[in-house]
Amino acid sequence: MSLTTVAILLCAVGALVTARLSWIFFQDPEAGLLDTTHRAEQLPQVMTDRYVAMTFLAIAAAIYGDPLVIVVLFISFSFMGFADALIYRRAGHPIVKHVAAGAAALIVVVVALFAHLKNGAA
Repeated sequence: MSLTTVAILLCAVGALVTARLSWIFFQDPEAGLLDTTHRAEQLPQVMTDRYVAMTFLAIAAAIYGDPLVIVVLFISFSFMGFADALIYRRAGHPIVKHVAAGAAALIVVVVALFAHLKNGAA
């Protein structure tokens, strides 16, 4: 088994673990906090970490320069923006910044997808 295969398998396991946590939080946010040992009062610091990580991923995708990598990354960014907007809308809070973030990420997706297709890939 090659190291690439091992890396892919480990990535898949990481995705499954993350999907499990997503499901727990979706079903019962309190159980999700308990399972992950996160604390609501530390949310601002946790969000800082998340934004730093998202910045690193965007820089890495830009340096790597593959439009499909950019498409996948910015689909996830767009999802986060629109999902957060929906959460805040349901709670009666302003959503303009989250919708704008989701839309901006979606523009990146479309441009990167066209770049990929223009390069002759399918």
